[in-house]
Amino acid sequence: QLQLVEPGGGSVQAGGSRRPSCAGSGLTFSNICMGWFRQAPGKAREGFATIYTRADYTYYADSVNGRFTITQDNAKNTVYLEMNSLKPEDSAMYYCAALSVCTLVAGNVRYWGQGTQVTVSS
Repeated sequence: QLQLVEPGGGSVQAGGSRRPSCAGSGLTFSNICMGWFRQAPGKAREGFATIYTRADYTYYADSVNGRFTITQDNAKNTVYLEMNSLKPEDSAMYYCAALSVCTLVAGNVRYWGQGTQVTVSS
């Protein structure tokens, strides 16, 4: 079962940074794809970053490419999301997810994290 072990979210001004993390038990992160999704009010849940350390693979959606970085510490079974140059449109609930395949669609999610809110003010 996945659990977000620290807030990492919260409120920040535009241009600022946040670094949520996601630690899990019952799963070995190094054996699977991990991803991050987000959902803003009234909008569909969007998958925007994934990592598979066995293949040294990462992927970012255009909306975050160059601003967000996904990393993973296999010894700690923890995945991180470094978010820089945040914009008001990044405001959303952020979820980590364990994926069955490395494609960021909700149907491929085996487990969801609990979510952490990120609010970016202009």
